[in-house]
Amino acid sequence: MERLFDDVRSAMPADIAFRLCNSRFDSKGVFARLYNILEARLRRARVNHVTGDLHFLVLGLPAKDTILTIHDCGNLHRLKGIRRALLKFLWFTWPLRHVRIVTTISEATKRELITLAGGRAVDIRVIPNCVSKEFVYTPLEPQTGFVRVMMIGTKPNKNVERMTAALAGLSVKVEVVGILTQEQRDLFALHKVPIRELGYISNAEVEEVYRRCDVLAFCSTLEGFGMPVLEAQATGRAVVTSSISSLPEVAGDAACLVDPYDVAAMHEGFKKVVENLPYRQELIARGLVNAARYTPEVIAERYAQVYREVANAR
Repeated sequence: MERLFDDVRSAMPADIAFRLCNSRFDSKGVFARLYNILEARLRRARVNHVTGDLHFLVLGLPAKDTILTIHDCGNLHRLKGIRRALLKFLWFTWPLRHVRIVTTISEATKRELITLAGGRAVDIRVIPNCVSKEFVYTPLEPQTGFVRVMMIGTKPNKNVERMTAALAGLSVKVEVVGILTQEQRDLFALHKVPIRELGYISNAEVEEVYRRCDVLAFCSTLEGFGMPVLEAQATGRAVVTSSISSLPEVAGDAACLVDPYDVAAMHEGFKKVVENLPYRQELIARGLVNAARYTPEVIAERYAQVYREVANAR
């Protein structure tokens, strides 16, 4: 998230001056959160934009001068009972009622936020994430005998287990960014899919993994956006991703879309991309066009329009 807004700020039009403020405390405990709200109030400006996951900071800011960016509602899907109810009210329902404009990164997340607003009219704008300029087109090195597949992330929504089963029987080698569970490692062995587990690596190392892969496998069951899709496309790599959540919206017509809950359908998608080189090259060409819609300059201008609107409404 920090990298995203660093890229946006670096591309901001000249008429937009900004001051970056970081909360003193992590979001842990009542005192720390109340302090952060008070600190936000003391630092308020003509236009205020809360971009991190501390949505409740807007409670200390003038609603008419404040913009809130909500990236996703993922935590709500992982919690239950009283914890979910508290998170829903303090991070979503109440903050949504205390700002002039909410921005979010996909139409899929916007639909969730409309529901969370509880029938109250909220001005929600979709401004997608930008793809960093660090991800540049890199021609593929010739490779024979197998296709190099990249996976990124190992949490439950990343769907590693089904993707592993779907790759069985194909001539692939997989590199995984993240730490696998033992159960996930056992599944790769069971399906005889060769893997290299990279663990947690730096941004520069992730960029290198994109450059040396042929295909990104990113068939998540839930995403607020899906940055790896654009990062792979900008690098010039074919993408197999999900036909649900925000992923079709982000991928455009430049990815092989599959049902992430249907292993057989995923297998057919992977097989087509792995074994059909002209199709893979077509996805690469379309992906480069799609990624160009998400440059920092394009996204920065969309935020700048919102800032001007709020400033001029005073």
